[in-house]
This record gives sequence, C-alpha cells and structure tokens, in this order.
Amino acid sequence: MSSIVAIVGRPNVGKSTFFNRLIQRREAIVDSVSGVTRDRHYGKTDWNGRNFSVIDTGGYVLGSDDVFEAEIDKQVELAIGEADAIIFMVDVETGVTPMDEDVAQLLRKVNKPVFLAVNKVDNSKRLENAVEFYALGLGEYFPIASTNGSGTGELLDALVDALPEDTRPEEAELPRFAVVGRPNAGKSSFINALIGEDRYIVTDIAGTTRDSIDTKYNRFGFEFNLVDTAGIRRKSKVKEDLEFYSVMRSVRAIEHCDVCLIVMDATRGFDGQVQNIFWLAQRNRKGIVILVNKWDLLEKETNTMKEYEANIRREMEPFTDVPIVFMSVLTKQRIFKAIETAVEVYNNRSKKIKTSELNEIMLPIIESNPPPAYKGKYVKIKFCMQLPTPQPQFAFFCNLPQYVKDPYKRFLENKLREKFDFNGVPVSVYFRKK
Repeated sequence: MSSIVAIVGRPNVGKSTFFNRLIQRREAIVDSVSGVTRDRHYGKTDWNGRNFSVIDTGGYVLGSDDVFEAEIDKQVELAIGEADAIIFMVDVETGVTPMDEDVAQLLRKVNKPVFLAVNKVDNSKRLENAVEFYALGLGEYFPIASTNGSGTGELLDALVDALPEDTRPEEAELPRFAVVGRPNAGKSSFINALIGEDRYIVTDIAGTTRDSIDTKYNRFGFEFNLVDTAGIRRKSKVKEDLEFYSVMRSVRAIEHCDVCLIVMDATRGFDGQVQNIFWLAQRNRKGIVILVNKWDLLEKETNTMKEYEANIRREMEPFTDVPIVFMSVLTKQRIFKAIETAVEVYNNRSKKIKTSELNEIMLPIIESNPPPAYKGKYVKIKFCMQLPTPQPQFAFFCNLPQYVKDPYKRFLENKLREKFDFNGVPVSVYFRKK
C-alpha cells in the first residue's frame, strides 16, 4: 500500500521543482505515455525500495496575494488530514516570513512526521543563514537545493524511514471497485441505489482504507468490495477547495482498487477534474469504466448519445478503448449495467493469455506489418509473451529494441486489444533484447 506525502509551503519556494525532481526518477521510465502530462501535481516515486505518492499542493493554490494565505492554510489543513507525511518547504533567500510562521503553527499540532526542507541552500554562506529556521519550532531542518538535488538524499532517507509500514494482512482479497469522480456527480446516490435495491449486501467494513467505506456486494454471482469515496468529507473543513480534496481522495481510492468507476455529471461534461481522475487511473494501470450520470436531464436528439460519447473519446486519446455507460441514478436507468460492465473490465484486466496462442496470433501480424526500418537497420521480432503482472503487460523480444518507436507500440497494443478484448484496461507493451 503506497503512502501519500504532501509538499506544502508558500508560493515560489521551489515546491514544484522539488516535486518534478522526485517523480522524474521513475516517471520517465514507467509512464512514457503520451498525453499524460495533464495533471502535474500528483506523481509516484520510490526511494530505497519504498514506493510512495507525492502531492504538490502548490499546484492547486490559485489566487492573488491576499487570497494566498487563506488558500495555503486550507491546503495545509487538507494535506494534514490526508497525507502520511508532510514536507514543509521554506526558502533560505527570503528567510522566515509571517506566512511560514502560520504554516509552522498548523504543523506543530500535527501527529504526523513533518520534515522542514530549507531550499536554495547552494553555498556555505546560505548554509549558515539556514540556522534561523530553528525559530519555526519544528526541530531539525534539511538544507537542500531543488535545482541541483543536493541534500535531497538525506531528506528522503529520513522521510521513508518515517512512513507507516503496510500492515494489511495478506488475505485473498475480494476485487475492489472504487467509485470516484468530482463532488456532486452522484457517487453516493449511485452506491445507495445499488445497495437500497438489493438484499445481496453482506457487510460494511469501515476503516479498510483509512476512512472510506468498503461494502461487500454480491451480484451476477460475483462478489466484490465497493469503495465509496464520497460522503467522507469533514464538512467543516472543506467548503471551497473541493478540487484538491477530491483529487487527494481519488488518489488513495484509485491506488488500492482494481477497477475505477468514474462517475461524471452529464450536464458538466468530461471536464478538467474528471480528466485528472481518468489519467490518474490510467497511470496506475487500473481498469476504468466511465459512468455518465444524470443522463435523464439532457435534452436529446437522434444522435445526442453518439456525439457525447465521441467527445469524451476525443479527450481520452490515445487510450480510447474504455466502456462508457449512460445512466441515471435517479430513475435507476442502467445502474446494474454499470456494475456488469465493471465486472467485465475486471475480468479483462486479470486475463492471462497462453504464450503459444499469443505467438500464433501476433507473429503473423508482425510479419505482414514489421516495424519500420531505422537508419537502415531492420527490427526482427522473434517471440512474445505476457508478463506475470496483475494487469496486462506484454514483452516482445527482438534484435534492436531501442529502434522500436511509440507509433509501432501503439499499433501492437491496438492489435492485442482487437484480438483479445482488453476493453477498459491499460495495456503495456515492452521491447526486450532476445
């Protein structure tokens, strides 16, 4: 189970530079998917073999200077509520500011590991100046320079030592379906409609993922946990900053599920926040089903549904092989179709293809459409197999893996989808030296 680390602090202290430095370590390799740079405020990284997610709260703070202080306090409160550890970043050039003192005051009350990172310490004079940050009352500080990375190793060593160990028992877990989406899209009503209709409910287990509710559910002869990310907001805390909060919530739910049911409001469309959640699920290699709720509220003509679906698929490119279900929780229209589709996607995600069958089908396709020659060299693909991972990943063995470009990888991915039906599931294609 991966922990969440939030980077907080006032504007322009270098949070984003540090964040980019952290996630590039792995992101460049793991997520070489074009079009996934849409939300830059969330990433995954690892240090000393521990995986964790990083959230750059700075990316969510908008507004003029006078609005900043309230915004930052709010972000810090949210981060305190959600994250497992907090990096509080300050800037040695400007020294301690009143805004830093405000943030420190919030952080001193927290029962979570807080790491004070003094940024822009790139010479010995500045190292001396950093001493004044003891005044913030947060104990030891870590002098770092985000731009060249000096000092970040010590900070990360201390950070991963403080992250909570994964204490969940290794049991045969039921598949987990997370219901995610922006606030007021109808997530709670969707789950209530499913549960209210049915007497198939087994148990409610609270606290399985901190404080989201897992509901054991049985339908179509298939048992799974429904994870509700809605209705958990501590109302007093979160009035305005729903975007950041629901991203935080979704991060946690998405990382620990098998299939994401992304509920969107038909009257609002596939907007920025829904896209963020979609790319988050795609980047985490989860099964995805898009549920367009409140479909009963839209004025319809002959092709309304077709056009609406085409618009969503345009926004999702290049990963468009995702089921879209138009439903209305209010009128109970197609709500069970939504669950049925999620079960199909789950089965697609756990599909294992025999190596002999895979080669029988794919090698003739490759032979008639070989990868284009590069600098006069020809790539010969001899063999392919599915890797033993929880989601579909395929390795193609060839003589010159470095010459195979993205368009050809996409061509193979599309052929795999066409022949084996991976609807709703991200598929990864790797080339290896034979």
